[in-house]
Amino acid sequence: MIVVMKEGAKQEEIQAVVQLLQSKGLGVHVSPGEEKTIVGVIGPKERVLELPVESMPGVEKVVQVSNPFKLASRAFHPLDTIVRVGQVEVGGEQPPVIIAGPCSVESLEGILEIARAVKQAGAHMLRGGAFKPRSSPYSFQGLGELGLKYLARAREETGLPVVSEVMEIEALPMMVEYVDVLQIGARNMQNFPLLKAVGKTDKPVLLKRGLSATIEEWLMSAEYILSAGNPNVILCERGIRTFETYTRNTLDLNAVPVVRHLSHLPVIVDPSHGVGKWQYVTAMARAGIAAGAHGLIVEVHQNPAEALSDGQQSLTLENFANMMEEVQAIASAMRAVRATKVPVGK
Repeated sequence: MIVVMKEGAKQEEIQAVVQLLQSKGLGVHVSPGEEKTIVGVIGPKERVLELPVESMPGVEKVVQVSNPFKLASRAFHPLDTIVRVGQVEVGGEQPPVIIAGPCSVESLEGILEIARAVKQAGAHMLRGGAFKPRSSPYSFQGLGELGLKYLARAREETGLPVVSEVMEIEALPMMVEYVDVLQIGARNMQNFPLLKAVGKTDKPVLLKRGLSATIEEWLMSAEYILSAGNPNVILCERGIRTFETYTRNTLDLNAVPVVRHLSHLPVIVDPSHGVGKWQYVTAMARAGIAAGAHGLIVEVHQNPAEALSDGQQSLTLENFANMMEEVQAIASAMRAVRATKVPVGK
């Protein structure tokens, strides 16, 4: 449930509502808006309804929220969340943030070459897998901590914040030491103990949608992280499993506007896993930005034919630079359109 305060409600009136709710053992989340403050209430609705909240000074109304996700809901938090990673801001009306790099870190020289190239092309963060969850136990599993050290070295040289996937709770302390954004992969989207664990860190979390997860299930996974105390969650649409076999997955671009409507959390798109074939990645990257995504995460390799993992969906350094030009053109066009719009009612 949410308590909507009147426009211009005094701080002491808001605090009185918060204190009453907390005194009854209810969770409270205060979200100041441009005009009105929203007080989100977490707990049994019966306990809220029996309280005289609606008659308190400064309260406009009490509204029941039908969504099972609360902290992730835009009803609880009307304004867009901006997730800050160093000097990079993801979300709201910020320019799209591009995260690029190889599926797997393979060598120090290789990751440095890719990092330099993607930064020169305009990328804002560097991605790279040190621990790789592979379908086959015989496939390359990553370099482990050595890969994390290589990523840290690339960050030191280029200044690009590092994004890498954490696969298990036991590896979390090591990951926190080396990376700037903890990625939860599609296979771990509903690994609830892991979600709770990353929720207790102070690192931003990139949460990928599961292969067959509904949008509600995806947002409920985000709720686990938020409820554990970490507000810095970035959602990532990476394609879902459908009957289509010509592409690796079906990139669900419907999810971008739907999530932006339902949630305040930033959402980015992974066109590489979404289609699984490099020839279509740039087109889907353009489409993701046009759909309103706050950014992209793209796989890039200097020689995809020799990549140890996901070479078939990785862009070459040249193709990535070309993609960046096209994506930036789409983003600029959309900003120009938004700038000419007249607000409704004016």
